[in-house]
Amino acid sequence: SPTLERAMKNALDLGGQVMLLLNRRGYSTYLHCPACGHVEQCKFCDLSMTYHRERHITMCHYCGYEKRPPEQCPVCGAGTVAYQGMGTEKLQAEIEAKFPDKVVQRMDSDTMKRPGSHQKALDAFRRGEIHILLGTQMIAKGLDFPNVTLVGVVNADVGLHHADFRASERTFQLLAQVAGRTGRGELGGYVYLQTWQPEHPSIALAVNHDYLTFARDEMKVRRLHNYPPFQRMARLIVRCKDEKAGNDYADRLAAAFRIELDRRKREGEPADLRLLGP
Repeated sequence: SPTLERAMKNALDLGGQVMLLLNRRGYSTYLHCPACGHVEQCKFCDLSMTYHRERHITMCHYCGYEKRPPEQCPVCGAGTVAYQGMGTEKLQAEIEAKFPDKVVQRMDSDTMKRPGSHQKALDAFRRGEIHILLGTQMIAKGLDFPNVTLVGVVNADVGLHHADFRASERTFQLLAQVAGRTGRGELGGYVYLQTWQPEHPSIALAVNHDYLTFARDEMKVRRLHNYPPFQRMARLIVRCKDEKAGNDYADRLAAAFRIELDRRKREGEPADLRLLGP
């Protein structure tokens, strides 16, 4: 955003360093056809594929399946496929274009594969050889750089809508942690959050580091829905190369659980268990 760009320029002009968090790796987070709306999905997980430009592949970040990006839509045959969304790879390209005289380093699981590469990048950043450090959550925790005067969070609500009851907690935790990376030296510092939902409790309370209010409100939601810590939860994952066979097995497994729960109820045994799904 223009506001974040100006803030970065000011921080760099004053001799400070910048950290940018975007918790999505890759270049484009999904591919879709403008003609028919088809979104390229993993054939195993039914999740959208992420485009990695450096390797020119699409990848499922859930199971690791890879394939070449389509040159035309596999559904309607249209010759244009749109690359949408932003990951750290695309963010790096944009930052390098806007700040060509600055050294930019990306830290994610794609760039930090070699042994020692993580520590090597952090040491260079600490020595001031890198002006802008951007990456996923691996840059958010436990790092102490007194010369970092600006932390920017790009698309701060990217993790809010995961199908996981811990999504709000994890978003709050990540934002609070990355905000603590700035202002640790004499120069002070600023945090900029780019978000579509500034009123969301995970974001509004993280801005003020109001952990107690967040924890209190989140516990009310957990209690209402019987989520942990008020009830234990076990997750069973069925993996199968054949979708129908996997679904059939999950249904049989669920039916076996229901039969056992009904038996316990009939015989008066403790049975405060719930079956969610499949």
